[in-house]
Amino acid sequence: MKVVILPEVLDYMEDLMEILYQEEYFGFRESASEYVIDLLDNVKANLPTRQHKRAPELFARYGNDLHYASFVKNKRTTWYAFFTKYQDKGENTIYLVRYIANNHTVAQHL
Repeated sequence: MKVVILPEVLDYMEDLMEILYQEEYFGFRESASEYVIDLLDNVKANLPTRQHKRAPELFARYGNDLHYASFVKNKRTTWYAFFTKYQDKGENTIYLVRYIANNHTVAQHL
């Protein structure tokens, strides 16, 4: 199994580091960076074993046959990784992460 995160998702997560610092969710840039890196590491390491659900039609703009899995970071924030599963020619499963968002922005649609 392999988890691949699209470059545009990585770009968003890089921007998120700065937003978290500027909006004073974290007092230090390093803390904001560690938070985002930990989230990405968690997605890469654990997505294949997470229970997942089919994403609502609203999220189809990110890809066909989209699913999502949740990642709890703290009492108030859960992140959702939206992905598509593929089988390569060697029958290995590839999880392509197409979008990541948190409960503050998308929970009402799930």
